[in-house]
Amino acid sequence: MRIYVTSVFVDDQAKALSFYTDKLGFVKKHDVPLGGEARWLTVVSPEDPDGTELLLEPSGHPAVQPYKTALVQDGIPATSFAVDDVRAEFERLRGLGVTFTQEPLEMGTVTTAVLDDTCGNLIQIVHTA
Repeated sequence: MRIYVTSVFVDDQAKALSFYTDKLGFVKKHDVPLGGEARWLTVVSPEDPDGTELLLEPSGHPAVQPYKTALVQDGIPATSFAVDDVRAEFERLRGLGVTFTQEPLEMGTVTTAVLDDTCGNLIQIVHTA
């Protein structure tokens, strides 16, 4: 068994697609209209186009907004992405105007940083030595 799709709830799918592709560097995998404005919209790592897909899921369900708000207020990332060098990625993303709520932090063999995805989520980038 392996993970096929995971998701983050986003306030605006078009805005999320732009952020996750133009800033974070993912590529669009699927964009299937579901009726109304909702789409089955996934992105993948260009390094692993057949790997795990990230679904940019609309935040329409009534339980989603209180959940997302609580996570952000408590500083809890919705998900984590692996990078080769947290400090270099932090500098690259900050240069693109990405806002970080946690600058790179080393904790033993793990380095993390946390960014705001502009769609209601905190996202952690991480490298484990």
